[in-house]
Parts: sequence; C-alpha cells; structure tokens
Amino acid sequence: MKLTHIRTISAAAAALACMSPALLMAQIIDNPSAYIMPSISVVDPDDRFNGGKNFNGLGLRIGKAVSPSWDLQGGGMLGRSTQNGIRYEQATLGVDALYMFNRSNFRPFLLAGIGAQRDKLPTASATSPYLNLGAGFQVSLSEQWFMQADLRRSRAYVRHNTFGADHLTTNSLNFGLSYYFDKPASTQVAQYTPPPAPAPVAAPPPPPPAAAPARFERVTLAATELFAFDSAQLRMPQTKLDEIAQVLGAGQYNGNVTVTGYTDRLGSDAYNQKLSQQRAEAVRNYLTSKGVAANRLTAVGKGESNPVVTCNDRKRTDLINCLAPNRRVEVEEIVIERRVN
Repeated sequence: MKLTHIRTISAAAAALACMSPALLMAQIIDNPSAYIMPSISVVDPDDRFNGGKNFNGLGLRIGKAVSPSWDLQGGGMLGRSTQNGIRYEQATLGVDALYMFNRSNFRPFLLAGIGAQRDKLPTASATSPYLNLGAGFQVSLSEQWFMQADLRRSRAYVRHNTFGADHLTTNSLNFGLSYYFDKPASTQVAQYTPPPAPAPVAAPPPPPPAAAPARFERVTLAATELFAFDSAQLRMPQTKLDEIAQVLGAGQYNGNVTVTGYTDRLGSDAYNQKLSQQRAEAVRNYLTSKGVAANRLTAVGKGESNPVVTCNDRKRTDLINCLAPNRRVEVEEIVIERRVN
C-alpha cells in the first residue's frame, strides 16, 4: 500500500481590466485595448441658432482605459438643421476624461472635457473653445463590444460676440457602440504532472508501513479566471471550485480550510484590502453552496501583501501583465490524494 498524489491545481493570472475599479481596474483593467466608438447625437443648440431647434448629429470617438478609474476619449461630431430656410451647422472636436465608478458589466461614469466648436450660419461663423460636463453609463455586450450613453452640457466661449453673446450653451444626448481592437488577455493555466514512480525492485515483502502523514497542497486560482474586472462576483462555470468542493464533501479531507484573497499593488491600500476580502468571501460562499460546511471555511483578505513577483515596468500595460501572478485567491491546507494498491 502507498499514497500516490493525484493532482495539484495551480493557475497564474494574465492581464486583464481590466483593473480594475471600482476594483482591478482595484486591480486591473478587464480590457486595456483601445476602442473605436461611432455615435449618434440629439443636439439642443443655443436659442440664438435657428430658434434653438433640435437636430441630429453623427460622431466618432477613440477611447482607452488608462487606469482602474479613468477612461480617455477623443473625437468629434457633425450636425446640421434647417429652420425657415436658414441652415445652421455645428462641428466639434475635443477630448473627454471619464471617471468610472466601477469596471463591472454596467459602468456608470461622470465626464469632463475640452475642445473646439465651430458654429456656422449663412451670415456668420465662428470657431470657439468649449468646456463640457456630463454623466452616462457603459454596458458590456461581449468581450469586444459595449454600448455607451451619456448626457452632456457644453459652453462655448465666443470671441467678438459673433452671434450676439460671449458664450453659447449646447445640450446633447449621445449614444455610441464601441469595439475593442483586441480581445482581453486570456488566463494561462499551468497543470502540474507528478513524476512517474520508480520501477519496483524485487525484495522480500516488507511489513505493512505505518500510515503516511497527510500531504497538504495549496490551490492557487487566478483572479481573472474567477472574477470580472473590478468585481467580486464569480464567473460561471467554476469547474476548479467544483473539484475542491467535491474533495471536501466526499470526506477525502476533513480539516478546516482557509480561503485567502490577494490583489496587486495598483490602487489604494484600503481598496485592495476590501476587494481581496470580498473575493475570498465569494469563493467561501460558493463552496458553501456546494455542500461544504460553513464552519470549516475561513475567508481572509490580504490586499497587496505577499506578492509573488516584483515588477518595475514603466509602461502601464506591461506593468499590469507583469503583476498578474499577484492577483490570486489561495485555498490553503487541503489534501487531494487517494490510496491505491
């Protein structure tokens, strides 16, 4: 009789968030790729233009997540209307900073931006700098597609009172469909295969050996394999967690288990600590839902402590990729083995 180790589950994370964010981006950004966003707008111009008649516009923007909490978007819009035979045109070109409240599938944000606005009537035209403020949200549709809607108010500062005022106010409601140029990085999983047992050597039968002490293995799971960017909600399905729950429920190991969550060093200490605790609790709750007794499981968040790797990359995308192994959930003190003849 002998104890043969069957399997050690190990995994390392690759970039995301994505962080991450209201977390990764605590964390990491789910998809750090740039994206393109065609859009349509319903524009309510200043009353000095054609009596303030609403008109439709077409726009195009290029954007990118630059941190767990910020996106940058740049581009423009062109629209026109005709009232009583008088044609009015408006074109804008600018850049906006979006503060993202989280990096989940539904992402509300606030925005502020600057740019240039050109207003044209048959009798006069002017190009003016503008400032704008607004609010909106994004909704994920797939790995590479999301929808954005926002409402913004801009003020253009007109020189020489070209249209009878030194400033003009425009409101717009905007809808865009965005496409990421690249897919999010997939998690790379390494599977450990134990070395083959040595060939037996003929010898007199030995006396029955004493039972070997249990061998404990630590199961490490990549955060990006378990969760979406800036989220403590488990992705489904979770086959590795199902395997762990089966081992614990089948009586192969009857001890207590500690579930420990870690983040990388991106983001504040308080945010990383909270995110790591929430993720550890999510794994514990999942195992409990699969029949593991709750009093056997302890969830601990350790934030950015105990890093697996140290990275000094200056480019943010390279830094996020390098720090991936630090974003993990560990299930400690568990035995996965069986007795064979």
